Amino acid sequence: MPEIRAFRALRFDPSKVGDLSRVICPPYDVIGPDLHQALLARHPANAVRLDLPENHGGEADERYRTAARTLSAWRMNGTLLKDGLPSIYAYEQTYRVPGSDKTRTQRGFFGRLFLEDLIPGSGVLPHEKTLSAPKEDRYKLLRATGVNTSPVVGLFADPSGESIKALTEIAATKPDLDVVDDDGVRHRLWAVAEEGPREGLVTSLLEAAGRDPITIADGHHRYETALRYRDERRSNKTGESDPSADYVMMLLLETTGQKLTVLPTHRIVRGLGDEGVADLIAHARWLFDVKPVENRTELEAAFASIEVDGGAGRFGLWTRQGGAVLVARLNEFALSLKEGGPALHRLDVTLLQVALNRLCGIDPAAIAAGRLAYTKSVSEALDWVDAARDGADAAFLLDPTPVAEISAVAAEGDVMPQKSTYFYPKALTGLIINPHEW
Repeated sequence: MPEIRAFRALRFDPSKVGDLSRVICPPYDVIGPDLHQALLARHPANAVRLDLPENHGGEADERYRTAARTLSAWRMNGTLLKDGLPSIYAYEQTYRVPGSDKTRTQRGFFGRLFLEDLIPGSGVLPHEKTLSAPKEDRYKLLRATGVNTSPVVGLFADPSGESIKALTEIAATKPDLDVVDDDGVRHRLWAVAEEGPREGLVTSLLEAAGRDPITIADGHHRYETALRYRDERRSNKTGESDPSADYVMMLLLETTGQKLTVLPTHRIVRGLGDEGVADLIAHARWLFDVKPVENRTELEAAFASIEVDGGAGRFGLWTRQGGAVLVARLNEFALSLKEGGPALHRLDVTLLQVALNRLCGIDPAAIAAGRLAYTKSVSEALDWVDAARDGADAAFLLDPTPVAEISAVAAEGDVMPQKSTYFYPKALTGLIINPHEW
């Protein structure tokens, strides 16, 4: 079973940096060039300088060494201070659900998770394939700095409700940090020492999260990087009985007592040409019940809300010849679903992968060659097609993947197609930093 511990985090000192909202940032993988420059200009101690360091045009790996020097300087001058007592860090995010006027609050906590190899029987379960380039980047940064700047995000189920009760009790007190990010998401953080007046709450949370295997929701690249770093440190034979490199910082979210938000990622198909589009429209009925829509507005309305429960095999199709709502006839997919278990087979993203292959000739090699583009915005997907941007000829719209299905796929030992899940909102970088030391 998973082993989760309290730890002594590095945190920004408000007396040194001032407004904490100016030194936190989104995780590296959602920061584009313009936002990167804006964050660098926002504050000289913005966490982006550690998580996505600048490349000043010198040696390619110099930026990782720059991040290490920056971290060292911030620790020496008191910009970052290490907590005196091992703690867990309760975390709350309050946000507007995209595509609706509803507000939702989710709570979890940061702890150190003992690293386990991702093999059958492990207490940590992946659900997504990884790419080599991001892993190499994160490895070089971790090796240079010796800290986790951003967390892996894990899911656990606690039907007893004790963990949600503990987090609610903590959230009723004054937070150590309370900031609103650029997307209007409010983030609050509490450091809760494992020894002291609230140690019972800490014990309750650690025990609840460690009862059953944890599913990685986000941060697969960071987790696999941490495994590589652990193995390297072990090979150096440091002689430590309980090395800190055997752990990774994780944000743990409970899935049964609160509703988490997963955004769908829509697919844009390139390079079909007029004949390919005509074939797609003509042959869609091989696999789907097809309900044509009168116009773009009708299709946008049908897929505007992420409050829809996904997993029903419903898709939107848009071409310059018109659009439709498609509902999968599951018996028509059965012969094409040969690999993986039942949970993987019933995923909308799996069904769409089959449909793209059979109706558009988009196989894994074509995907690797760039025949698909991706967006989380319905209107942007349709705009790509209307403008024939970068050869876009068709857009497939999806409903969100249910959280329970993500855990079910992982429990069966399978992984989902890439771009299957996007948990929202992202945990901020710079709230806490995990140093690989005790």
